[in-house]
Amino acid sequence: MTPMPNALPSTRSYVTLENAVAGIPRVISETEREIVRDILQEFGQYTQWRTQFAGQWEEAAQLILPTSRNTFYYQNFSWPGQKKSQQQIDASGMLALHRFAAICDSLLTPRNMTWHTLAANDPYVMKDRATRLWFEEVTRLLFKYRYTPMANFSGQNNSNFQSLGAFGNATMFIDALDGSHYGGQLGLRYRSVPLGETFFGENHQGQVDRIIRWFRMTAYQAVQRWGIGALPVPLLPALQQHSQWMYNFLHCVRPRGSDYDPKRLDEKGLPFESYYVSVEGLCLMQPGGGYRVFPYAVARYDQTPLEVYGRGPAQMVLPALKTLNAQKATFLKQAHRSADPVLLVADDGVIGMDVRPGAINKGGVSADGRLLVQPLPTGNIQVNEKMMDMERAIINDTFLVTLFQILTETPQMTATEVIERVNEKGILLAPTIGRQQSEYLGPMIDRELDVLAALRLLPPMPPRLQEANGEYAVVYTSPLARAQKAGEASGFWRTIEGIRELVNITQDPALLDRFDFDTAIPEIAEIQAVPERWLNDDRAVAEKRKGRAQMAQRQEQIQAAPAQAAMMKAQAAQAKAGMVPPQPTGTPQ
Repeated sequence: MTPMPNALPSTRSYVTLENAVAGIPRVISETEREIVRDILQEFGQYTQWRTQFAGQWEEAAQLILPTSRNTFYYQNFSWPGQKKSQQQIDASGMLALHRFAAICDSLLTPRNMTWHTLAANDPYVMKDRATRLWFEEVTRLLFKYRYTPMANFSGQNNSNFQSLGAFGNATMFIDALDGSHYGGQLGLRYRSVPLGETFFGENHQGQVDRIIRWFRMTAYQAVQRWGIGALPVPLLPALQQHSQWMYNFLHCVRPRGSDYDPKRLDEKGLPFESYYVSVEGLCLMQPGGGYRVFPYAVARYDQTPLEVYGRGPAQMVLPALKTLNAQKATFLKQAHRSADPVLLVADDGVIGMDVRPGAINKGGVSADGRLLVQPLPTGNIQVNEKMMDMERAIINDTFLVTLFQILTETPQMTATEVIERVNEKGILLAPTIGRQQSEYLGPMIDRELDVLAALRLLPPMPPRLQEANGEYAVVYTSPLARAQKAGEASGFWRTIEGIRELVNITQDPALLDRFDFDTAIPEIAEIQAVPERWLNDDRAVAEKRKGRAQMAQRQEQIQAAPAQAAMMKAQAAQAKAGMVPPQPTGTPQ
């Protein structure tokens, strides 16, 4: 939800442009000064403890993501348009990073499919069809608002996956859409926060529960965001001069302290407090606020013990990236010398050779035909090329590129072989990519639902779900989740195929009695991401079976009618001949 206003002491007064011109200063209360001092002190600790990581991120950015260079230290500044790729010689790492981001997106959040659903925590509640349909409708609304152009989820999500691969960390800020620029339209808005702006900490259980984001704005942008009344006095001249200079601001979100009371309806009833701070003005840009759900979703690729920040694939293969860069420089020198060789001549040999095509150089050979001009040997360029290929293979393996070359390299596989390969791929990817489901996507979905609920964009809950306090769980149906479950479905079908062969041999269909198809089929449909509305509920299935049984009974009676009529005719003939007493006649049913 959007931050709720918090009434600070009335001694605070906002300054206007007229007051500033008249020399009337802005009054800031001591409570506000104390909040600002506390946030700046905490921010100073974060910047100090992140310094070593910043050095590694800067080194990785030089090699595979130069657009992020010079952004990891507080108050670093780069002029817009500044060249950043001068340290990059080989682009293999950058290409692997882009493929890694595409792999993560296709495995976890593919736009062309519903990559997650929602379900009640209690299986008994999920037996209620109204509850299942409600969760399906909420899922549809989530995807509708998530993928609208104004939300900008796809672009920001791709930036996050690039940051995850290059630096091992990524942060997404989820907020309500500012509808003032879209005709009052309601919805979601996503912002991929650059890693250089993100400083976060963990709670005692290893969850990220506090973030201080450092960002820059012009005075004009600050007025757009918070209004003229909140602008600090030092920024007023910049506003008057239309200055494009960027000023420093902080957004601090952390658990609320001892004043938290869940029974209250104001900001103190929200578990997370939120403050925007002007560093130059040493003041708050708006009265305090808060969130019901942590608004930042933080992804970490891998963690080292006793470290808060993650390490990514680029940190794992940083030696290979640096080696490949150095090898490429040597390779270019060798190739240049091979294409345009250095010529060796005797000290009294040919002077001023003409190297133009078709030129004639006298004295280049001896009288007996021996060459007097020789090219300088450039070494074995194939060895250098092979060494570069070895480093590229290591980089591609770490960035998961080679895992997705299996199906293209062996296109003649059978369907069973494809299922097995997909299952193997899911096993290999689950420990690393699977972490993003619990740490990144899970908190993001919680925040999305909180925003949509606050905007009253969700349908009313059915009664049974209300009785369960609306508790829900995220059920992932992405290709990665389905690959992890593919073993169950493939094992079931392999077993059915084997038993079917035995049934054909023994002509005993009782061998299939061991399988509970009523349980297996809905679960297989769930693994294959079949929508709930495409399936019949238990009542509809019972009605269909009842109708099918009645139809089979009538068919049996129709098929038996000729035989019954023949028997009755024979009995009537026998009775007429006096052989047997006549039997009562009747019309077959």
